[in-house]
Amino acid sequence: MAIKMKTVVTYRASASCPTHARTEIPVRDLKVVIDEPLERGGTNLGPTPTETAMTALVACTNVIGHKCATKLGVDLGTVTIDAECQFDRRGVLLEEEIDVPFPAITLTVVCDTPASQEDLKRVGDETAKFCAIARLFEAAGTDLTVNWVKTN
Repeated sequence: MAIKMKTVVTYRASASCPTHARTEIPVRDLKVVIDEPLERGGTNLGPTPTETAMTALVACTNVIGHKCATKLGVDLGTVTIDAECQFDRRGVLLEEEIDVPFPAITLTVVCDTPASQEDLKRVGDETAKFCAIARLFEAAGTDLTVNWVKTN
């Protein structure tokens, strides 16, 4: 009899907050540190919460993009991802409530690959369906654009 994997799991975290700006969160056997820069009273030991959100999107695009490429039989070659993120700081500055804190994000996924541009588009289309972090941003109202670019 095959073992069926759970489709919905529960993540839990118990963070310690040694300062007003630094949060230390154990994840698996790692300690994630989220912090503010020195000029905002932090200790600069890690990215800010908003920088972490953007980097999570980049990382999820990488992981899910490679999974989708494998599923489609596409060799992505060497991949780099550039992100440009608009962030409305009025909310975190407590100036006013902001419905869409990240109004627009553009990712450029650059693949030095023998695959065709059409293959990269297929990978991009599939990645858009399954990248959990991209789905979060889009559900929040972010205008997310992901360009898959062939360089070889």
